[in-house]
Amino acid sequence: MASLNDYLTRSAKVIEEMAERDLSTAMEQAVDATVTALRAGKPLLICGNGGSAADAIHIAGELVGRFLKERRGYNVIALPANAGVLTAWGNDYGFDTVYSRQVEAHGAEGAVLIAISTSGNSKNILLAAEQARAMGMSVISLTGDSGGKLAALSDILLNVPSSFTPMIQQGHLCLYHYLCEAVEERLSNG
Repeated sequence: MASLNDYLTRSAKVIEEMAERDLSTAMEQAVDATVTALRAGKPLLICGNGGSAADAIHIAGELVGRFLKERRGYNVIALPANAGVLTAWGNDYGFDTVYSRQVEAHGAEGAVLIAISTSGNSKNILLAAEQARAMGMSVISLTGDSGGKLAALSDILLNVPSSFTPMIQQGHLCLYHYLCEAVEERLSNG
């Protein structure tokens, strides 16, 4: 096992590679899409599995609650947070469609889906992205290096330059914290 300092050095290297990759254009597009949807009263839906499900809930908490500013709550729904829907639908119809069904229920033309998948190949995330696109929603994807199959279903791809899940998730945290700050700033300033 590597030392803590080695781990932190590897983490810093991934963050540096993200800066070198320059995701700023894609991030600005993600902020624009999110702000446009929320200003129009359309929802921001977020989904992911495992640690990415926790990230989806984290993002919703920051935007429904507050990130840095006191302001009104935003129309953001973390799809993994509804245990009743997940377990009922998953039991009756299968886990592959637990998110696409919720996108169908809560989504709307002009809304946004943030799809989080470190591999970019999670079937339930792919089906949610397909459903969102069929409804005229924008799809913002947070993935690992290649983007996997999700890349082709994404309007905006924010891919961390790593294939190691913990490093991808650490990169995602940086990306979505920036997104939350930028969205909150833009919506708070008119």
